[in-house]
Amino acid sequence: MPISAASHPELDDTLALRRRTLTLALLTLTYFFSYMDRQILAILVELIKADLKLSDTQMGMLGGLAFALFYAGLGIPVARLADRANRRNIIAVSLALWSAMTALCGLAQNFLQLLLARIGVGVGEAGSSPPSHSIIADLYPVEKRASAMAIYSLGVVLGGGFGTMIGGWLASQYGWRVAIIAIGIPGILLAVLVRLFVVEPKRGLSDAARVADSSQMPSIWSAFADMWRNAAARHLVLAVTLTSLIGYATAYWGPSYLQRSLGFSVGQVALIVAPIAAIIGTVSGVGGGRVADWAAKRWGIHAQSWMIGLLKCAALPFTILFFTTDIPAVAIAAYVFNMLFANSYLGPTFAMLQGLAPLRMRAMWAAITLLIINLVGLGLGPTMIGVLSDALTPLVGKEESLRWALITAVAATPWAIFHYWRAGVMLKRGQEKLA
Repeated sequence: MPISAASHPELDDTLALRRRTLTLALLTLTYFFSYMDRQILAILVELIKADLKLSDTQMGMLGGLAFALFYAGLGIPVARLADRANRRNIIAVSLALWSAMTALCGLAQNFLQLLLARIGVGVGEAGSSPPSHSIIADLYPVEKRASAMAIYSLGVVLGGGFGTMIGGWLASQYGWRVAIIAIGIPGILLAVLVRLFVVEPKRGLSDAARVADSSQMPSIWSAFADMWRNAAARHLVLAVTLTSLIGYATAYWGPSYLQRSLGFSVGQVALIVAPIAAIIGTVSGVGGGRVADWAAKRWGIHAQSWMIGLLKCAALPFTILFFTTDIPAVAIAAYVFNMLFANSYLGPTFAMLQGLAPLRMRAMWAAITLLIINLVGLGLGPTMIGVLSDALTPLVGKEESLRWALITAVAATPWAIFHYWRAGVMLKRGQEKLA
């Protein structure tokens, strides 16, 4: 008589662990498409503006607030569902939805139609990251979790980089509509692969010392309160939110800055700057995750937070140079060093938060963090820069207004560094109490 996996849960556990590399690869690829579909507008801003006769404020809303309100707002109910239901299926359905809505953006004939399609992308993408974080935390033990999260976070730099490369090249050859449709359609095929090959792991599978709480789940507001009471988690969320505000603002408007202030064409941004971003971002993300795991093993988990703060300090002078120089070659060199030092924060930050979260609240903690990150960082970052750029145009001119708006966002970096330092202090105190 054949043995079924349903009657022997340990078989499911074995399969999940055997496939964890494949699962991580598919989840990373899903995040890649998520970020590519989210950021494709960045390289197309100038083309869409000219075609649909839009302002910087309207383009900022399309890349920021309009998307973020639905993306972040729906993340909480989706995460609550993910803490109860099959996370793989949620990811697959969400991926198919946002990919289809991305393709529909290419058919928009005015601001309202493009706005509604972007809202659809935000609705779909809400179902991706929280369940993915939860699955990765269940598949990888704490000593390997930062590296796994860092690999998953490569979706940000690779999605942004390849979205700019592919989208920019297609737009320069065939127009922005073809570019955005071509970016959206492949995600529908990936959704099928996720459904077929990702295995749903048991909750707490890689946390042998912890037992999943089977009692009734607390309310969303209780989860907020519980997370806020944890001082280390509070500072980590504040730090990553400020960092993301700067990152989303500069990532969305960076291609336009290169075109307006430094004279790059769409094709040059796609074929010169974007490959650099993809390569250096990958090195920084993977290397940062491995260094973070080594630092935690050597000194304790608090060292990961301090490591991020130190790397942010090293990156800041290059960030300022990138947005103040008028020499293209100097700007590219500064961009390389900025990416190398500044891009390794996401994986270790989420790994630390998942380590602090109760087992059955991991997706919820991830969703709460993403809610705050995306409402403030993604929602306000690009939108704020668009509004500020329009406001500064009468004072400094169209070519320089975007530069000064971006410099204003970068000025918040020391604030983020402070919170990473305080998070490390709180984590160290917690370790000392346990010892």
